[in-house]
Amino acid sequence: MTRAGAWPAAPEALPAPIVDNHCHLDFPAGDEPRSVEDRLAEAEAAGVTRVVQIGCDVDSARWTADAVTRFPQMLGGVALHPNDAAVLAAEGTYDEAFAEIAQLARGERIRVVGETGLDYFRTGPEGQDAQLRSFRDHIALAKELNKPLQIHDRDAHGDVIDVLVKDGAPEVTVFHCFSGDAGMARLCAERGWYLSFAGTVTFKNAGPLRAAAAVTPLSLTLIETDAPFLTPHPHRGAPNSPALAAHTARAIAQLHERPVSEICTAVWDTSHALYGPW
Repeated sequence: MTRAGAWPAAPEALPAPIVDNHCHLDFPAGDEPRSVEDRLAEAEAAGVTRVVQIGCDVDSARWTADAVTRFPQMLGGVALHPNDAAVLAAEGTYDEAFAEIAQLARGERIRVVGETGLDYFRTGPEGQDAQLRSFRDHIALAKELNKPLQIHDRDAHGDVIDVLVKDGAPEVTVFHCFSGDAGMARLCAERGWYLSFAGTVTFKNAGPLRAAAAVTPLSLTLIETDAPFLTPHPHRGAPNSPALAAHTARAIAQLHERPVSEICTAVWDTSHALYGPW
């Protein structure tokens, strides 16, 4: 996966540091390649001083497991993305791939099992059973390792919630790039599940998502970029990077009618409570 285009200008620095809860710094992006070191330095200058790097296939998970040992600003998560799980199952290689993910997930600086879940946008009915099996395997792994679960949920809200309820959600369950409405946000909050908001919350057509963010308790709110994707306004369509989480933090502050500094502190404290020390 790639995201082309010119890199956006760095945002104004936040008044207090935050964590980018979900990014993919191994994915190629931009018309002019930029190193991981450069993107992390720009993020730190903007107040985004910690990131959670997600490896969502075997190669990406290997890269992540190595990168978190080289960059102190970075913790990691590993899993098989639901779309990849369906492809691997069709090829007959899912078991081998999941076994490697399960081994990498045991790394001390791998603090997340994810992103896993269901995606009915890119995978049709023929792949849904494989996605369900993979989702359940990752839920069990997160429980075994006592690590947070990060969920990918695209056009599958009802089934994702049904699996979590029936199998029992891990103690820490995070909806990466939350895409539900206010009703779903309230349902998740009642169960103590965390909602991570990406640049999509700044899009002009995202009224239901902004309503969801507004009703989500700050104690259950996280912020992410999903870089290099989902770049926030005013840079929508350009490649994303952790620094741009600053735009999303300011949008969340407006929705809650709270100072930006308060949002930063809440996200920082919650992130460290979930993932541990960097």
